[in-house]
Amino acid sequence: MPSNDDILLTMLLALMALLYSSVGHAGSSGYQAAMGLFDVPSEMMKPIALFLNIVVASIGTWQFARRDSVDWRRLLWLVAGSIPAALVGGYLTLKPGWYYVLVGIVLWIAAVRLWFVGLPGFKQQNSASETPQPRLDYRLLLLVGIVLGFLSGLTGTGGGIFLTPLLVLCGWSTPRQAAGLSVAFILANSPAGLIGWWHKTGGNVALPALLPWWMVLVGVFGWLGSWFGSKYGSPVVLRRLLALVLIIAGAKMVMQGLK
Repeated sequence: MPSNDDILLTMLLALMALLYSSVGHAGSSGYQAAMGLFDVPSEMMKPIALFLNIVVASIGTWQFARRDSVDWRRLLWLVAGSIPAALVGGYLTLKPGWYYVLVGIVLWIAAVRLWFVGLPGFKQQNSASETPQPRLDYRLLLLVGIVLGFLSGLTGTGGGIFLTPLLVLCGWSTPRQAAGLSVAFILANSPAGLIGWWHKTGGNVALPALLPWWMVLVGVFGWLGSWFGSKYGSPVVLRRLLALVLIIAGAKMVMQGLK
């Protein structure tokens, strides 16, 4: 019989999948925030987040691709650097204290990104092609992929939380194009990080019995969020509430790591 904490954590994971998928993310930093609030052991957090990421990113990629919001050529250059780097990052295992601090910082970055989306520079557009994409040096994309792929594997995130604001703030993509490219980028990196983690640990980490149910649930809510986000865009108020949750969870994890 699931405990009250299990039920609350399950509900929070579903909410994270819904909100994150609406902005072209798979929710890994949100899942880790939820698990941090319920004191899930650090050695479980990375693989759980990556498993859930794969489910939601698969659905999100399909939703955005069917509306022509994924630039496959740019994605190819990004993942050419990110997949090998994510394998390396996934293989590395940080000490729990360092892991909590690093993930806490990632949660704060995610909170800032979610809070300011919808303001100048992050404004949602209703068409994936309203603004033509500028020419971009693909060697730069390769370098960006390497850096973000390594961070992805190391922290158990998909890298989209860093890629989306980078694409928009640098003027490389419209917000909708950035969301479509980011969710496909996450889909490529998450299995690589998981493979690196598996090779390092041999899979000898007892994962929760509820994990298959969580994967099904985040899949359903991820489908709803990505459908809404790819077609209409996302409500700013909900994203800012999520940002507050991430700030609190990030502070909790940083303080736990510093102990």
